[in-house]
Amino acid sequence: MPQNKLKATFMRGGTSKAIVFNRKDLPADPALWDPIFLAVMGSPDPNGRQLDGMGGGLSSLSKVCVVGAPTRPDADIDYTFAQVEVKNAAVDYSANCGNMSSAMGPFAVSEGLVSAPANGEAVVRVHNTNTGKIIVARFPMSDGEVEIDGDMTIDGVGGQGAPVRLEFVDPGGTRTGRLLPTGRACDQFEIAGLGTIEASLVDAANPCVFVAADSVGKAGDEMPNALESDPVFLARMEAIRCAASVAMGIAPDVAAAAKIPSVPKVAMIVSPRQMTTLSGRRLEPAEMSLGIRMISIGQPHRAVPITGATCLAIAVRIEGTLANRIARAGDGPITIAHPSGTTVVDAAVEHADNPTKARAIHGAVYRTARRLFEGNVFYRTAKTAAQARRSA
Repeated sequence: MPQNKLKATFMRGGTSKAIVFNRKDLPADPALWDPIFLAVMGSPDPNGRQLDGMGGGLSSLSKVCVVGAPTRPDADIDYTFAQVEVKNAAVDYSANCGNMSSAMGPFAVSEGLVSAPANGEAVVRVHNTNTGKIIVARFPMSDGEVEIDGDMTIDGVGGQGAPVRLEFVDPGGTRTGRLLPTGRACDQFEIAGLGTIEASLVDAANPCVFVAADSVGKAGDEMPNALESDPVFLARMEAIRCAASVAMGIAPDVAAAAKIPSVPKVAMIVSPRQMTTLSGRRLEPAEMSLGIRMISIGQPHRAVPITGATCLAIAVRIEGTLANRIARAGDGPITIAHPSGTTVVDAAVEHADNPTKARAIHGAVYRTARRLFEGNVFYRTAKTAAQARRSA
């Protein structure tokens, strides 16, 4: 039987990579997308490598983005993000990817979906359908093409590139409708093997739950491989994530929360201290506002996701949260240390001293992005969407 094929583009956005489709090239009914995305990425793969597809065996390399005409007047494009699980036949649309968001404006301009000046700054207002929020992307143009050369460096990505500024506008309440879903800066949960755990539940850019590293028996500077090889730690972090999901109103109970693995994201945070990055570089306390180790779909991240960094920076601005108490940060940009290095984020919150009135005005971060390949992606005839969901 001949293979199927679809026009597609392979892009890097920040520290992630994804297959990007133009909405018009996909079936009109989104219910038919799941089996295509699974087959394209090579999931499910019990070996966890996705060798029979375009995925890379990690959550940050198993992503699909769909870009098309806007469905609201204040946007230039619609952008839908799909997280494809590696080992399971599941596609999750419940959250956005901040890193890949940086590639959506450049993709839209290169595809002719949005006009831009031949030289100077392009501005694309991106409507992320997963969160219902607007992200303003700003990036340079040169001779009618998206400029990729520049002196911007990102820890976790080799080389340099042209900066893409992402402004997450009014990013609070992406999933729950509230910046602090419980109305409190901190909550407490009873977790088996740990006892009472204090956590901050914040919904900005993506819903996240933050706990202090020492409360889960860690130093907070562990490498991802070390965390991956600790099943007890991962199980406890998942228990915290599920409990927070229920408290945030995302899931009705713990069993249901376990079936929505991508939200909220869970992370342990730590005050500034010496840390070693994956490249062997040593970070000094003065180089950071605080440190983080984030987990998504059971996998520790090599670099903090942009939405996670944005949420954490906003949490730092809210009085009484764990992040606010742990961080060493003034009114300027917040520097977040993670396994690959550091990420600088700016954030503004009004009514920061009132948990029930706090509102995130914006979160802003710089990334780089690049078009890597364009053409046709080939995939095997897939199961129906209903079959894929039943086997998930």
